[in-house]
Amino acid sequence: MITAAVVPGVHISSIPAAAVVAIVIGLVNAVVRPILVILTLPLTILSLGLFLLVVNAISLSLASYFSFGGLKITGFWPALFGAIVLSVVSSLLNKWFNSQAENA
Repeated sequence: MITAAVVPGVHISSIPAAAVVAIVIGLVNAVVRPILVILTLPLTILSLGLFLLVVNAISLSLASYFSFGGLKITGFWPALFGAIVLSVVSSLLNKWFNSQAENA
């Protein structure tokens, strides 16, 4: 939801659709993304890891395709910026939840 609010060109239709999109993104990241990372390993090494941003954008676009209209991405650049924002938000939330678990 945060990514759709921040990045123009990324749209989520509703809150239940966001839950479906989260599940689809999880499945794409678990199944398809490792295959893409292995297949694009030479490009990733040559670009010093920056090509992983493109792999993340492809994964997000693929999740958009499989989300049955819940997530709409209008092009490559919104997918790339959406992948970057999604990674940053995910990292921040993960760090916050880990610090909350340590304090409990």
